[in-house]
Amino acid sequence: MRSTAWLVYDHTGLDKCANRPIRGVCWTIHRAGVRLLGSTAIAKRISDSAPILVPLLALAVLAAAWGSHPATAVVVVLDLFLAAAVLAALHHAEVIAARVGEPFGSLVLAVAVTVIEVGLIVTLMVSGGDETAALARDTVFAAVMITCNGVVGVAILTAALRERVVSFNAEGSATAFATVVTLATLSLVLPTFTTSKTGPEFSGSQLAFAAVASIALYGLFLVVQTVRHRGLFLPPAAAEAADDDHPTPTRAAALRSLGLLLVALVAVVGLAKTSSGAIEDGVKSIGAPQSAVGVVIALLVLMPETLAAWRNARRGRTQISFNLAYGSAMASIGLTIPAIAVASIWLDGPLVLGLGATQIGLLVLTGLVTSLTLLPGRATLQEGGVHLIILAAFLFLAFNP
Repeated sequence: MRSTAWLVYDHTGLDKCANRPIRGVCWTIHRAGVRLLGSTAIAKRISDSAPILVPLLALAVLAAAWGSHPATAVVVVLDLFLAAAVLAALHHAEVIAARVGEPFGSLVLAVAVTVIEVGLIVTLMVSGGDETAALARDTVFAAVMITCNGVVGVAILTAALRERVVSFNAEGSATAFATVVTLATLSLVLPTFTTSKTGPEFSGSQLAFAAVASIALYGLFLVVQTVRHRGLFLPPAAAEAADDDHPTPTRAAALRSLGLLLVALVAVVGLAKTSSGAIEDGVKSIGAPQSAVGVVIALLVLMPETLAAWRNARRGRTQISFNLAYGSAMASIGLTIPAIAVASIWLDGPLVLGLGATQIGLLVLTGLVTSLTLLPGRATLQEGGVHLIILAAFLFLAFNP
């Protein structure tokens, strides 16, 4: 009994085992313990190094595949690296958010993704000719619908399953969404009804006005969100207190994560673009319109924000999820339109920005439903389900117009 009790208490050392009558059993247990500890240490080392290695590996894979039209098997590998890069981007965004606090943390992820996405759009439009005339419109509108209905719907649904009734700051969220709707109307709806040019296009002066208005509105919102009324965009005190037990990352760790976040996001957007050829072939094979390709790419590019919003909603930080959703939508419009306005100097073909009747109907429906969702400052499963159904309608009509 003494030996058995001792084995339960101490099974890792041989020195105490030497004078025991069951020395062989003790040696076997010791070796198993060493193997277990060794495996744990290796697993921990891999886990610690993965956020650093994955973005670099994904970037290397992107460099190797860039400019090619990969086969289906290669596309599967690219998509696996894309998913890994999304998870790495989420990790580094959370490190930065823990260092700088909210709402700066969600702002970093939203702006970083959008800046890289805008660069990709401009590059494709400059080199794509008439075939990419509506690329900016399709991508921006898809981003608005995915964030305002998909990300918000997922956040509400996740939080409501946890808390039954979701609480958030109505003033801050309504301010953000009002800015999104204004930007979308000025940039995507008005070109359909202006008469200076034939078709859903802006004239040069109208495009310049839309670009200046977009920059002004987005810049004003950033001041309101981060300086003047920062408290309107923070989660409730209870949700903040739940994260107080996590140590704050050092400045060096935050800077390293910032660099790796940019690398991961470049890999995400680049791998999505590299896979676009296979996506385009798949879209054509089912008879869907060309605009559906932009929707699929937008879904891939917005994966980091969607996953980050879901994880925050699970922690009861729905307000942070809303900051991510509306911040991404605002950045997508507020940065894309000015960039397109500048790029139009080099664009030879038309620049189609105006939405069609179906798209305008979905945008109006999104505005009405979101207003009713945000104004009470509380939401349930029903509101989350309504937003997700609107997203499903957008996706369905994108492939079956």
